[in-house]
Amino acid sequence: STKQYNVTFLNATTVAIITLEVLAGMWINAFIVCVLCIGWIKKKTLNSNEKILLLLECSRFCYLCFSWIQAFLSEIYPDCLLVHPILQIVESADSFFNCSNLWVSACLCVFYCIKISNFRNRFFIYLKAKIDSMVPWLLLGSVIFSLIIGILVYNTIDKAVCKNLNFTCQGGVWKTTIRLEEHFYPLFFSAGFFYATSFMAVIFAAVFLLFSLWRHKCKMQTNSMNSLSVDAHIRAMKSIVSFFIMYSINFTSLILSLIYLNKYQNYVIFLFYIIQHAFPGVHSLLLIFSNPKLEKTLFRILSCVKCKVCMR
Repeated sequence: STKQYNVTFLNATTVAIITLEVLAGMWINAFIVCVLCIGWIKKKTLNSNEKILLLLECSRFCYLCFSWIQAFLSEIYPDCLLVHPILQIVESADSFFNCSNLWVSACLCVFYCIKISNFRNRFFIYLKAKIDSMVPWLLLGSVIFSLIIGILVYNTIDKAVCKNLNFTCQGGVWKTTIRLEEHFYPLFFSAGFFYATSFMAVIFAAVFLLFSLWRHKCKMQTNSMNSLSVDAHIRAMKSIVSFFIMYSINFTSLILSLIYLNKYQNYVIFLFYIIQHAFPGVHSLLLIFSNPKLEKTLFRILSCVKCKVCMR
C-alpha cells in the first residue's frame, strides 16, 4: 500500500542520512582523539581541558557506533534484535554513551565558565583554584550517571521482553502495545531528569560566562584597551552562544523524542533522529575551530591531502 511504501521509504532515508552523519561525526571525533593521544604520548600528561575533550570524543565515537548499529539492525535485520540479549545491549549501550556525551559536554561548559570567567566571589575563586583537581571527579560522576541510565534501559527492556510484550519495529523505534506506562514511562522520566539536569548546568555556565565576558569587554572599552583583545573576547562569546543554541536544539529534540516516541509520528521522529546524530559531529567541529592546536593540525592535514591530490 501507499502508506507502507512511504514508511519504508522514510526508514531507508533515515538510515542513509544517519549513516552519512555517523561517518562524518566518527571521522571528526577520531581526529580529535588521535591528536590528543599523540600529544599525550609526547608530553606524558594531559591537562584538564584535554582530559574532558578526550573522554567526550571517545563517548561520542562510541555513541555514533552503537546508534548506527541500532538504526541499521532495526531497519535491515529487525529479527536480530529479537535474539536475547542483543536488543538490551544495543539500546543500553546507546543510552549510556548518549547520556555520557551530554554530561561530559556539560562538564566542558562548566570548566570553561570557571576557567575564563572573572568573578571576585570567594566561592568562585575557590572553584577556580580547585577546578583542575575536581575534573576527574566530575568525569567520574558523569560516567556513573550515564551508567545508571544504561542499566535502567537494559533492565526495563529485559523485563518487557521477558513478559512477552508485543514489540513492533517501525521507523527505527521499538514500541510496545501492552502496559506501556508500567514499563517505559518511569524510564522516560528518569532519562528526561538526567537530560534536564545536564542542560541546566549548561544554561548556568553559559549565562555566567557570557555575563563575565560582557563585563570584561565593557571594562576594556572603558579603559581603551587593545581592540584585538576585545575582538578575541567577542569571538569567545560567539562560540559560547553557538554552543548554547546547538545544545538547546539537541536537548529539545531529545525531550520531544521521548514524548512522540510512542505516538507513531514517523516524520517527527525522523527529524529528531537527524538532529541528534548531527549534534556530536557539529559540536566537535566547533571545538576544533575554537582550539588553536586542533585547528592548526586539521589545516595541516587538509593542506597535505590537497597537495597530494594536485600532484596526481
